[in-house]
Amino acid sequence: MVLLRFALTPGEPAGIGPDLCVQLAQTSWPHQLVIFADPELLRARAKILKLPLVLSEWQGEQDHRLMPPGELLVYPVPMSVPAQVGTPDVRNAQYVLETLTLATQHCQQGKLDALITAPVHKGIINDAGIPFTGHTEFLETLTGTPKVVMMLATEGLKVALATTHLPLRAVADAITRPLLEEIITILLQDLRRKFGIPQPRLLVAGLNPHAGEGGHLGNEELTTIIPVLDAFRQRGEQIQGPLPADTLFNEKYLSQADAVLAMYHDQGLPVLKYKGFGQAVNITLGLPIIRTSVDHGTAFDLAGSGRADTGSLITAINYAAQMASARHSASETA
Repeated sequence: MVLLRFALTPGEPAGIGPDLCVQLAQTSWPHQLVIFADPELLRARAKILKLPLVLSEWQGEQDHRLMPPGELLVYPVPMSVPAQVGTPDVRNAQYVLETLTLATQHCQQGKLDALITAPVHKGIINDAGIPFTGHTEFLETLTGTPKVVMMLATEGLKVALATTHLPLRAVADAITRPLLEEIITILLQDLRRKFGIPQPRLLVAGLNPHAGEGGHLGNEELTTIIPVLDAFRQRGEQIQGPLPADTLFNEKYLSQADAVLAMYHDQGLPVLKYKGFGQAVNITLGLPIIRTSVDHGTAFDLAGSGRADTGSLITAINYAAQMASARHSASETA
């Protein structure tokens, strides 16, 4: 059985990311978890949480250790200043990005199988004078990836987005044939490559109410979405749509699909988060590496309290393991 190795970044040091890492350490894992962080940050947080923690420095590819409860493997990355629980400091913004950069590079080099990220605080990084719109865009640039797709997943439901953080008034103009062709190509490719689904089945939502009602409630379905979907169907892809978003998330349809493509953020994600809040994971498709993330923020008010919920991070680890296993299986049969 292949030993899976994961890079984990704790994110904003004043938030709950370090708490989650310390809490994860209280359980034994069948995978190797390597935390890219300042060891003193983890020790200090463990002391606040009154939890046992022994740190060992990761020795690289030749290191095959699985840690017992209460112990973690760490790749040391020094902070600029000690972290104060619940109070972010712009002087540590570069540290946050350094942990991400180093962890990503190790995944690109094949030394680790996946990147799992805890939440960062976009505002603090920008306040430090570093333009930053999020993990997804940062990793896209860092890896030189031309286009990525955001997909959230929970038990029984995967939802990818054609557009992400756009004002609603800008969404219709952003939905173009080239964009949809690129998004669907990446989605199908990674469902095959990273999830091991040989013939992915997609449900695609319309943009307008009732999927445009035959052009009476908007014509984007007729002019843009349907032609793109028809082209994929002619190539043998199993795609249904465009379907009205108010009925698409129905077991009748979901039972026939591996993933849903929503046209915009608040069309697809409210349903997913209602179904699996705290047990959902953010997956970046299109990257040359596997990357999963929690579905929540830094939660400064919970940092150091012992009340941070590890559910989403555990889900992120489990999805990373599923994808890494599928990739290993594919390489063995290639």
